[in-house]
Amino acid sequence: MDRGGERGTPPSRGAGGGETAGHVTVGRIPLAVVVVDREGLVSHWSTGARRLFGAAKEDAVGRPAVDLLPVSGALPEPDDSAEYGSYAAYDGLGPDLESSLDGRLSYPAAGRARLTVPERDRGRADVLWWAYPLVGPGRERLLVLAADADGTRLEGEDGDVSVERIAPGFALHTDFPGAEELARRLPEILPSVSVGESARIVAQILELGYPVLEFSQNDRVPVTPDWGVPRRAERKARRERAARAVAAGMPVPEDLQDEGEDLEYAAVRERLEFLNEVSSGIGTSLDLSRTIIEVSKAVVPRFTDVAGTYLREQVVAGEGFPDGVPDTTTMWHRVALEHTDEPGRWDDVVPVGEAMPFPAHTPFFQCMTTGEPVLVPRISEQMGHAIAAQFEKRDIRPLITGRSMLVVPLKARNVVLGFMILLRHPERPVFNDMDRVTGAELAARAGLVLDNARMYTYQENVAETLQDSMLPQIAARMPGCDIATRYLPGTLLGRVGGDWFDSVKLPGARTALVVGDVMGHGLNSAAMMGQLRTAVQTMAGLDLPPAQLLRNLDDLAQRLGEHYLATCLYAVYDPIASELHLANAGHIPPVLVRAEDGSSGLLDLPTGAPIGVGGVPFEAVRVRVEPGDRLVMCTDGLVEMRGEDIGVGLATLCESAAHPAASMDDACDTIIRALNTRGGRKDDVALLMARLNGIEPEDVAEWRLARDPAEVGRARAAVREQLHVWGLNTLVDTAETLVSELVTNAVRHADGRRVALRLVRGDTLLCEVDDDEPTLPTLLSAGPADEFGRGMRVVSTLAREWGTSRTSTGKTVWFELTPPRRSR
Repeated sequence: MDRGGERGTPPSRGAGGGETAGHVTVGRIPLAVVVVDREGLVSHWSTGARRLFGAAKEDAVGRPAVDLLPVSGALPEPDDSAEYGSYAAYDGLGPDLESSLDGRLSYPAAGRARLTVPERDRGRADVLWWAYPLVGPGRERLLVLAADADGTRLEGEDGDVSVERIAPGFALHTDFPGAEELARRLPEILPSVSVGESARIVAQILELGYPVLEFSQNDRVPVTPDWGVPRRAERKARRERAARAVAAGMPVPEDLQDEGEDLEYAAVRERLEFLNEVSSGIGTSLDLSRTIIEVSKAVVPRFTDVAGTYLREQVVAGEGFPDGVPDTTTMWHRVALEHTDEPGRWDDVVPVGEAMPFPAHTPFFQCMTTGEPVLVPRISEQMGHAIAAQFEKRDIRPLITGRSMLVVPLKARNVVLGFMILLRHPERPVFNDMDRVTGAELAARAGLVLDNARMYTYQENVAETLQDSMLPQIAARMPGCDIATRYLPGTLLGRVGGDWFDSVKLPGARTALVVGDVMGHGLNSAAMMGQLRTAVQTMAGLDLPPAQLLRNLDDLAQRLGEHYLATCLYAVYDPIASELHLANAGHIPPVLVRAEDGSSGLLDLPTGAPIGVGGVPFEAVRVRVEPGDRLVMCTDGLVEMRGEDIGVGLATLCESAAHPAASMDDACDTIIRALNTRGGRKDDVALLMARLNGIEPEDVAEWRLARDPAEVGRARAAVREQLHVWGLNTLVDTAETLVSELVTNAVRHADGRRVALRLVRGDTLLCEVDDDEPTLPTLLSAGPADEFGRGMRVVSTLAREWGTSRTSTGKTVWFELTPPRRSR
C-alpha cells in the first residue's frame, strides 16, 4: 500500500522507506499474515509468517494456532521447549483475546510480544501484532497481522526513537487522507480466497479499525502492509544484480539467492493458487452458456479488468466445424464481456452476441491461427486505430488505447474454439511473460471445460435432431377430427427415448391414431422406435384391422431379434360411422372425454401383452362416440412417478383432460402442467389428443356403379349435380375429369361387379373409388403414340393430393381437391 499517516511523522527507515502525499507520511512494514479457522487450526501462513516465526508453511498449516502464534494473551503460552520458540507477553490487551478462537471476540485487539526464534541471528524477535475476529459463512475466524518491531525504529530530531515507545493500535481508515486508496489495496495482503470472501474480510477490517503504529498519544502512522515480497522494480533490480555477478564469474551473494528463491516460490505459488481457484470455479455444469459466464467472471478483477470471450460460430450453435486453421472468413461470436468499468460503458460499443471476422493483421488473428498467446504491453494509438477499424460506426479507441492486452486461445485437442481478450487499466501493471504463461494455462483449462460443454451440447443437438426426425409432423386437421400433440424428452441418457405418436390417413375418411413406447432409454430404444413406427405406418396403409396390425407388429419385433419390448395403442376413427375401433398391446388405456356432459374416464380395453413378447393374441373393441368427444392417448412417462401408485397419475390425467380449454393446444398444456409439476419425471412423454368432430350425413354422398362403361357418364353427372348442391361449382370441371379417369379404370379392370364412388365434403373435397381389383395403379410414362397410360398422370397433376391403398376386398383410389373457403 502507498498511503498512510496523518501527523507528519518522519518516514520509517527500518521499515523500508516511505513517501509523502501532501501532509501524509507513509511507512511500509512487511507483515506476517496468519488465518485461524473455527477449529483453532492455522489455515493460512504467509511467507512473512515463515520469516518472522521461523516455521515453514507446510509445517504450520493445519497445526493448532496455540502452538505457533506468539500473540499476547490470545492463546495459552507454550513452554520454553516449544518447537518454534517461546515468548513472554508484556504488552497488549491480553485476556480479551482468549476467546477469539471460539468466535466470542467482537472487537479487534493488538499487542507486543518477545519471541525466541532459534533460526534468527540473535535468537529472538520483538513482535507487533493485530488480531481481527472474523464472522461470516467461511471457515475463517481470526485474522492475525504481525510485524518485526526491530524494523520500525524512526529517525527523529533527537536521534532514534526508542522501540519501547512504539505500540500497535487501530484507527478508522477514514481518519487518514487517501482512505479510499487504503481500502482498495488492502486485499493485497489477504490470503488467496474468492472475491466474495476477500470483500467480506476487507469490510470487517475497515469496520473494526485499520492497523496503525502509535508513537505517542498523538502520533499515529497507518501500517502499509505487503506480502513481504519486493515490488516488481525491486525484484527486477535484484535479478539484474544476480545476473551481473554470474556474468563476472563471481558467486551470487547469499542474500540474493535466498530472496530470489523466496520471490520465485511466492510468485509461482500465488499463480498456482489462482489457477486452482479458477479451475474449481468453472465447469460446474455442462451448460455452454453458464460455462462461458463462469470463465469470464473467474478472471475479473483478480487477473484482468476486462475479459471478452469470442467463440467460433459453430461452437455457439453446438455444431461440428471443418478441420484446419481458422481464416479471415471465420465468424467469431462475442459470447461474454466482463469488466470493472462503469456499467454500460462497453454495452453499446461491443455488444454481446455480435459476430464478426478478424483480418490477418490483427493480434486476434495471430492468436487464433497460431494457437499461442499474444502479448501487447501497451496498445498504441496506431494499434488502437487498426483494431477500431473492425468496428463500423463505433469508436472503440477510448476503451482500449493505453491498456495492456493479452489475447489467449481457448483450445482443446489442438483445435482453437475461440479466444479471450484480456485488458488491464493503464494504472495497473502491464501483462508480463509470467502473465502470458498464466493466461495460457488458464485458457487451456477453460478451453477443455468449454470443449466438454460444446461436445455435450453437440451430442444433445444430435440426439434431439434424431428424435425430431423420428417423430412425425402431424397435421392439425384430419378428416372429421382435430389433432394436437406434445413430446417431452426425458432427463436421462441424452434426452432420447422410445416414445412416439402418429396419425395415418385411411380410406373412407378414417384416421388411424397411434401412441407407442419402446421400453428403455437411449439411442437403441430410439432406433427400435423408428423401426416400429415405420412398420405401423406401412401396415396402417394396408388398412389392417387394429388387432391384426398389432399381431403383425409383434411378429416383426420377434424377427428383429433385438429383445426389446414395446407397448402400443392403435385406434381407428371413422367419422362417418362415429365409431372408434381400438386394440391395445400392454399400453395404458386412453381417456375419452364426453362432449355432452364433460365427463371423462379410461376406456375399458383388453390390456394385451407388450409387442415383442410373442405368441399372445390381441383383441379389438368398438366404441361409439359423438361429435365433440375427445380422445387422449399418452405414454406412461406422463402418469407414472417413482414411489407413487400409477392410479394417482391416471386419475389426474382423467381430471385434467376434462378441464375446459379454449383450444386443443391449451388442453394439452393443461394436462402437461397438471402432471408435470409433481417433480421427479425422468422418462420421456408422448401425448396425442384428438377431437372427434365427425362428418355429418349431408356431407357424404355415395353411389354404387355397375361394371359397365356407360357408368362413367353416370358418375360424372352424379358428381356434377352433388357439387352444385354443395355450392362447389368451381370444382365441377376438375372433379368430373378426375372421377371419369378413376371410374374408367375401375370399370375396365375390376374382377367383380362392385364399384363404389364416394364424395366427402370437409376441409377438402375427398373423392374415393373402390373396386375389388387388388392391383394398385401406378404412374406410367406414356409416349406420343400410346393410347393408354395418361390417366393417373392427369390425376397427379390436377389433384391437391392423391393416393391408393389396399383393402380387405380390393383397393381404394382417392384424390382431394381444395374447395373455396366456406362462410360460417
